[in-house]
Amino acid sequence: MAAAKTGDSVKVHYTGTLDDGTVFDSSVGNEPLEFTLGSGQVIEGFEGAILGMQVGESKVVEIPPDQAYGERSDALVQVVARDQVNLGVEPETGMEVEMQTDDGSSIPLLITAISDTTITFDANHPLAGEQLKFELTLVEIS
Repeated sequence: MAAAKTGDSVKVHYTGTLDDGTVFDSSVGNEPLEFTLGSGQVIEGFEGAILGMQVGESKVVEIPPDQAYGERSDALVQVVARDQVNLGVEPETGMEVEMQTDDGSSIPLLITAISDTTITFDANHPLAGEQLKFELTLVEIS
């Protein structure tokens, strides 16, 4: 039976959990995730775990932050004066917004704090700094 290798298109069922058991994402009950190994479509540790698996094989892997979404960075948290921000709506803690950069790309931001004069934005990925655990089943190789 063939093992998954770089360049293969694969379909994978997965459930991702945090150290405390919280499920942050899962394909269970949906279509399996489809991607090409080696294309950078998924985090490094997830892709590495699929390499060498055979169709029907299941396993559990733990992925450290440096092979997932990286460590949290305080440099990606910015406090901005409210009068410098125009969201078009009243900001709320937990609101997700996008900032346009000078080159036209966008950066997702999370509002983590609001005061009468400032808004705190966090550009870290929500899973940055987290050890991730995945239950994986390789469904198909093509």
